Amino acid sequence: MTAWIKLKLAHLRIKLKARINSVLQNTHDHYLCRLPEDIGFLSSFMLKTFFSGVTVSKEQTRKLKVLQKEGIIVYTYKHKSYFNYLFFYTRYKQEGLPYPQLGFDYNILIWQPLSHLFKVFLAHLDYFFSNLSFPDPYRNGYIRKELIGGRTALLSLVEKKGFHRRFVKAKPDPLRYLIEVQQAIDRPIFIVPQPIFFDKNPQKSTPSIIDALFGTKENPGKLRRLIILLKNSGKVFVEVSEPFNLKTFLKQPENQARDIEYQALALRRDLLRQINRHRQTITGPVLKTREELKQNILTKERLQKFMAQHSKTRDIPLQQVHKKADAFIDEIAANYNVVLIKIYSVVITWFLKTMFTGVTVNKEELNKVKSMSQKGPLILVPCHKSHIDYLILSYLLYHNNMPCPLVAAGKNLSFWPLGPLFRGAGAFFIRRTFRGAVLYSKVFTEYIHTLLKEGFNIEFFIEGGRSRTGKLILPKLGLLSILLDAYKNKACENMIFVPIFIGYDRVLEESSYLNEIEGEQKQPESLLQIIKARKFLKKRYGRIYVQFHDPISIKSVLQQYGTPIEKMPPKELNVLCRNLGYRITNAINRVSVVTPHALVAAAVMNCSKQSFTYAHLMSHVDTYMNHLYACEATLADTLLFDHVHAVENTLDTYVQRKFIERITRDKESPPTDGLFKVNENKRSNLEYYKNNCITFFVPAAITALSILVKDAFQFSASDLHADYKFLQYFFKYEFAYDVDRTPEDYVRKNLKYFIDDAILMPHPVLPDTYNLTSSGFRKLKFFASFLKTYFESYWIALDFFKQHSQNSIKPKDRLKKIDAIGQRMYKQKEIERKEALSRINYCNGVDFFTTNGVKGSDDYEKIEYYADAIQRYNNYL
Repeated sequence: MTAWIKLKLAHLRIKLKARINSVLQNTHDHYLCRLPEDIGFLSSFMLKTFFSGVTVSKEQTRKLKVLQKEGIIVYTYKHKSYFNYLFFYTRYKQEGLPYPQLGFDYNILIWQPLSHLFKVFLAHLDYFFSNLSFPDPYRNGYIRKELIGGRTALLSLVEKKGFHRRFVKAKPDPLRYLIEVQQAIDRPIFIVPQPIFFDKNPQKSTPSIIDALFGTKENPGKLRRLIILLKNSGKVFVEVSEPFNLKTFLKQPENQARDIEYQALALRRDLLRQINRHRQTITGPVLKTREELKQNILTKERLQKFMAQHSKTRDIPLQQVHKKADAFIDEIAANYNVVLIKIYSVVITWFLKTMFTGVTVNKEELNKVKSMSQKGPLILVPCHKSHIDYLILSYLLYHNNMPCPLVAAGKNLSFWPLGPLFRGAGAFFIRRTFRGAVLYSKVFTEYIHTLLKEGFNIEFFIEGGRSRTGKLILPKLGLLSILLDAYKNKACENMIFVPIFIGYDRVLEESSYLNEIEGEQKQPESLLQIIKARKFLKKRYGRIYVQFHDPISIKSVLQQYGTPIEKMPPKELNVLCRNLGYRITNAINRVSVVTPHALVAAAVMNCSKQSFTYAHLMSHVDTYMNHLYACEATLADTLLFDHVHAVENTLDTYVQRKFIERITRDKESPPTDGLFKVNENKRSNLEYYKNNCITFFVPAAITALSILVKDAFQFSASDLHADYKFLQYFFKYEFAYDVDRTPEDYVRKNLKYFIDDAILMPHPVLPDTYNLTSSGFRKLKFFASFLKTYFESYWIALDFFKQHSQNSIKPKDRLKKIDAIGQRMYKQKEIERKEALSRINYCNGVDFFTTNGVKGSDDYEKIEYYADAIQRYNNYL
């Protein structure tokens, strides 16, 4: 009987084992760390609804699909969170992206389908009875098999008991496990940090009571997370950080020779550093109080030593020096205020909708900037055409999940009541000159050093002030030199310079700029000016264009020099600063947007006749468009889609604004019929907009004029080099040239453009020889005309030196005399263009002549040399 019962029980166990194996499909690989593809309609619907308020950027997540084809994806997050696991599983699946089904050290229970829970229970029970232990997904090779099979996983870097489990209980470390898997396979494993942001406000240096009770904004507790998600739906967002290629990481020399324990620790350290840096690129660094920041600066050993020395050499009590330094910090420092930033966001949104038709931004380049910001603080360097520039840039960054930068603003903007408001938005104030202010200079330098060390992004205008002419001003190197000095003193590991173009169809300050060019004094900024500015709200100013150039890493620049910055002598450091300044300026020029307003203004101003037809205008436009396409200039969308229609609309706008007058036209004929002429009193307005695109035409203009002065229909490229070099040097105070290119490069490239446009024909037999076509002669004048205004301005300045001996006129009275000479020459028709009566052009001309030995009428030979040169070139314009 007993034997029969034993036999029966054995038979029952076999049948039960067979049934279990059938249910488990002959495997014990069923774990709670995995979520199956289908978790059921109700669970899926609830999770989709709950996570619908979290924003996922398609531009950023697009690269995840590419990574999936190239290797195995493992997402990582700083803090262990079931919320994050379920979010990535739900939303990424919904978006058609690789979604994590495996969670390292996660045990998902509630959201599992009952069928899967039953299998997990049976698998663990059966395994326990067979092995007297529970199955381990690491030891049994389950996770490895799933990863190699293409599953996506998620792991966390920090959890409350993680360290205890790894170092005390000797449980598997997920990062070490991944390294072991990577060492056994050829396919790369990509570890992709994926921080989720519940708030993009900067973290304060002192945690609040709410942070202590309900978790921080970086890692909120369950209740706080739920409230944020319900209250700020759409404002919670996920970011994709730069992927870690584990295969590449292990091949790095510093990791290759080390044991696996070190490699796992180094990997964790690097991932945490990247996640923390990425978070800082969104929220900004920890926000310290103004007093805390001031204390950090004033107690620095370097500044303390300087103040002691300054007190001794100037015989000033040390307490008085401290008092002055304290006052300088108050004068300079920003007072970043998150509440004000949010208010500004609302105001600027209304302002843009009221006055502009929209903002065009190259988002792809902006994402590159965002990615590069993880490597070091950004130094944002936009061109400066309007007071709106810094508002627009901060607004764009804020709405693209980047912190508003701290902006270097002129001290003239610190007037009440706007000064405190600007400080709250991140403005810090700088004097126009540091001359004689040794202590101020040192305090300002330490302030910049502290900002970089804290991790703030900084924005400054390399032109020094707003451009009154429409073209980029040559770089002012003072603040750039201070930034390089801070980098030299180890303020940060890297600095990322970002050249930025900000342009407008129309600028608000147009009339005030032209008044200043014609000799009026610049009016200081004041509350009264702001009140008067209300009239601008009634006008429309077209579109705003923002273009980002590829970021420039100071580390990469220094690699080209070979000498570490710490070992550079002052002269070499000055050369680096100057070359970097010109490189940034040229980068801004390269990403400048050509607008219809700029193109039409250029075509109109370069028409050789007093009046012109629409057909004549379009011939200029077509020639210029061909050149812009050839040099790959960025064109406004309206020019790209239909440049003819854009030109017609712009011409009509200029007619309405009385810049251009219609001379004859039948009432029943189209608006483009008849004759047009430029309103003589509005030439300076059109000159401003022409200069908005002049950067793309200067090399072609110099090459064209070099060909014209040969006065021959056949020439060689080498014949042009001397004239090109002279003209480039002659206008060195007007235009920034690429420091990496020679005049020969410019000539060669522009000859190719001219051949493509049938202006020139290569000689069939003679090498490096070209023939000018019949239509080409006329087109060369279209290009060379860009220089005529500057020749006439310089002619006026040279006439001043011809009439006055050195030191006979005080420098402050010099411009008044040149103004008078210019007005006389214009009335006597010695010069043709009214826009040549420009104080800015006069200043540049005076700078050129004085640095080249022309001080007054006594320098007769040099004056005659430059006079002959100007007349020679002007004869062909």
